[in-house]
Amino acid sequence: MTRLERLFEHFSGADCALITSDVNRRYFTGMKSSAGCVLAFPDKAYMLIDFRYIEKARATVTSAEVIELKKIYPQLTELLNRHHAKSIAIESENMTVKELNSYRHFLKDIMIDDSDSLSNSINTMRMTKDDDEIACIKKAQQIAEDAFAELLKFIRIGVTEREIALELNRLMFRYGAEDLSFETIVLSGANTSMPHGVPSDKKIQDGEFVLLDFGAVWNGYHSDMTRTICIGEPTDEMKKVYNIVLEAQLAGLSAARAGITGSELDKVSRDVIEKAGYGEFFGHSLGHGVGLEIHEKPNASPNYRLPLNKGTVITIEPGIYIAGKFGVRIEDFVILTENGCDNLTKCAKNIISL
Repeated sequence: MTRLERLFEHFSGADCALITSDVNRRYFTGMKSSAGCVLAFPDKAYMLIDFRYIEKARATVTSAEVIELKKIYPQLTELLNRHHAKSIAIESENMTVKELNSYRHFLKDIMIDDSDSLSNSINTMRMTKDDDEIACIKKAQQIAEDAFAELLKFIRIGVTEREIALELNRLMFRYGAEDLSFETIVLSGANTSMPHGVPSDKKIQDGEFVLLDFGAVWNGYHSDMTRTICIGEPTDEMKKVYNIVLEAQLAGLSAARAGITGSELDKVSRDVIEKAGYGEFFGHSLGHGVGLEIHEKPNASPNYRLPLNKGTVITIEPGIYIAGKFGVRIEDFVILTENGCDNLTKCAKNIISL
């Protein structure tokens, strides 16, 4: 059964579903493109795509009939009439107000379901990764870890944050990445207290933490990891904070399993940091889903009260950030199983001193 066929096991809010976002179009058809749409009915699906992509689509897409896109609204109207459809659902999370108004104007006789029903159904499907998706994610992670292992030879006193980031990016592409998961974060010294800071021309100095948050993309799927290393010998305070974050991360990894809610999982790690007296310095969620997007549902956050599914890939990334001094984050990402989790991040977590 194709993913488009399975969609209607999760979704029943309208006669058909219109999928317009790039990432979801790729999820359902397997083809990357920057344009086009998929119109899916319970018994048949169509991919409408313009001349730039038509040859590739006809050669690769098997889950939908490929139609060359010329005039979107007349073509959609013809297909809706062919299937006697009276209603159509759109992706509320991805469609702009302007686009929605255009569909309402040109599809006057069709009821448009602009609720969250279709987006929620797609998110539910995407949260549980199949074997092919897991294989792509593992490959992406292996690329990132191979690059990081080689990067350690490059990091030294005097190189800048920006130079380290560029070298890490180069290595990920060298090892096979098709893209970067996000803009690579490399921070040092006091800059490490900014969870999502931007690499600068600051030079690495002795006795500083260097925080690296990065990931590779392979066949559309992302990896995500963070390591905090030290140049030279860390101070006692740096060791203390690092070990608290490590304890919190290991607690989260031990608790991660299918069925736990996102808020419960977040609390396990957060409790360790709060008990150590650093709760005010951990201001972000414990983790997030990873897949075709670097941030996707579900979340391990104080406000995510739904149970996490078996087969979900989620990060475990506690941190402590002390403004003006330093910050520490340690991040792995895992696949949730019935009895625990499989950690996809194989890189050591003990404090590395270069």
